[in-house]
Amino acid sequence: METTKRATVYFDPEIHRALRLKAAATERSVSELVNEAVGLALSEDAEDLEVFEQRRSGRLLSFDDVVKDMKRRGRI
Repeated sequence: METTKRATVYFDPEIHRALRLKAAATERSVSELVNEAVGLALSEDAEDLEVFEQRRSGRLLSFDDVVKDMKRRGRI
C-alpha cells in the first residue's frame, strides 16, 4: 500500500465547518473528503486536456467565417 503524504491546507472558516459537518454526517474523515474532491478536480482537468488535444488538429475558424455563417443562418 502506498504511504500517504501530509500537507497543510488553509480553509475558509465556513468551508472548514461545512467540511467537518459533512465528514461527521458521512462517517468519513476530512482527509478522505478532500482527497476525493481533489481527485475529481484533477480527473476533470485530465478530461479537458484530452479534448483540447483532440481539437488541436481540427480546423480553425476565423472571426469573419463565424460572423458570415451566423448571418447566413439568420442568427444575426
